[in-house]
This record gives sequence, structure tokens and C-alpha cells, in this order.
Amino acid sequence: MDAICRVETGEGPRYVVRRDDAWHALDGDLFGGYTVGDRLGLTTPKVLAPVAPSKVVAVGLNYKDHAAEMQKPLPAEPLIFLKPSTSVIGPGADIVLPVGAGRVDYEAEVGVVISRHARHVPAARAHEYVLGLTCVNDVTDRDLQKRDVQYTRAKGFDTFCPIGPCIVPLDLDHPIGVRSTVNGEVRQDSSTRELIFPIRQVFEFVTAVMTLLPGDVISTGTPPGVGPLAAGDRITVAVDGVGEVTNNVVSSAGTTAGREV
Repeated sequence: MDAICRVETGEGPRYVVRRDDAWHALDGDLFGGYTVGDRLGLTTPKVLAPVAPSKVVAVGLNYKDHAAEMQKPLPAEPLIFLKPSTSVIGPGADIVLPVGAGRVDYEAEVGVVISRHARHVPAARAHEYVLGLTCVNDVTDRDLQKRDVQYTRAKGFDTFCPIGPCIVPLDLDHPIGVRSTVNGEVRQDSSTRELIFPIRQVFEFVTAVMTLLPGDVISTGTPPGVGPLAAGDRITVAVDGVGEVTNNVVSSAGTTAGREV
């Protein structure tokens, strides 16, 4: 299956298609109609976040077991919050622990990439507005989340939203596996079949609140097994059929790492 990637070139970021272990040109407009073009002479291009969203709409407590591990009741409706565009980084970019950070957790999630303007979209038509799925790591300062109650600061730091490595069109109704590993050790391993609110229902709920723009991302929630990260860790989030996004964790002291989308 074709995978849409965004790579760095000498002329700036460019969308390309990964097909049969080869890189091909993406001719046309990713959000307005495109074709797969000629094979490109790329070997190991630098892969960026697959989109530069205006916003990432994330869903909290969307797996029953995760709600239990957080000692919170099951929500009656999707609990949504925003991660700023400045939190987005791509594969290989560093997750930077803020100065004075408390416990900073990883959260593996399935991301839904929006293909066109979406407002008041019924669940049955959600697939018409979805370009494909991707991997998201909803990095969270857990201490700040508890202190602030709301999530903006805890989840909004620069580098706190790794996305990638690509976008793949997958069936929204088919269970999709999602996992995380830290330093090679599996920490989360679940499937979207365990979602409290399925992807289509989340899509309808979100678009009843706000307009989603092409390239925006809905992050659908994390399964149980979240845990802390420390400087020197290597965190990987994997989604079946998509691939994986891997990032190193560094201290803010002495680093120049920043936004890389």
C-alpha cells in the first residue's frame, strides 16, 4: 500500500510516495487531487512530520483500561483538547524535556489526518474527509496535568507531539494495532477495537465543535501502559500498517533541539 511521506530536499519540504520500497514523486496537490509520478533518486531522505497541521485535536481517556490506570471514571462523551502546531516534530527529532519538568510520559496513539474542510460531518461519512492514518506520541507532563486540571500546558510544550513517519489510507472500521516501546522494551500494546469512542464517532463529535482543515490531525487516545521518559531514552510509537515514529529524549539543558516540521 502506498505511503505518503514528507521529506526534506534542497528546495525545502516535499511530499513523496513510498511504493514497493521506492520513492516516487507526488504530482499535484495532496489535499486537492494528486497522482503518483516518476521514481525519484532518493536513497535515505530525511523524513519530516507528514503534515504541518494548524491544530492537533486529541482525545483523552478513550481506552477503558487507560481510564482505570489513571483512576478516572469513563467519560460520557469524548474528552477533547488541543495540542498546538508548535508541539509537532517528525521522526528522529528530539523530545526536549522542559526546564523543571516533572514526570513526562509517552502516549502512543493512532492519528487521523484530515483531507479537506470538515464541519458537522456525520460518522457514516467520516472516511470521505480522511486522508489516512499516522502515528502520534501525545507526550505529557503528568505533574502539570494534575496541577492545572486542564491539559494545555502539560501537553503543549514544543516537541511534545511527534508525528510520522507517513500517512497510509486504512479502513477506519478495521481494528488497528498500536504499540509503544522505550529503549526496545514494549510498554503499550493494544488495538483500536478497545476504544470507548470509535474513530467515526470521535470525528462526528469534533466536527460538531470546530472546523477541521486539510492537514489537521485527530489523535484518538492512548491505551494502558503509559509511563515516564527520561533524558537518554529512545521512544517508538508504532501503528500497524503505518510504520513507526522514533524519537530520542533529551534534557533542555545545553540542547538546541526545536521544532522540526
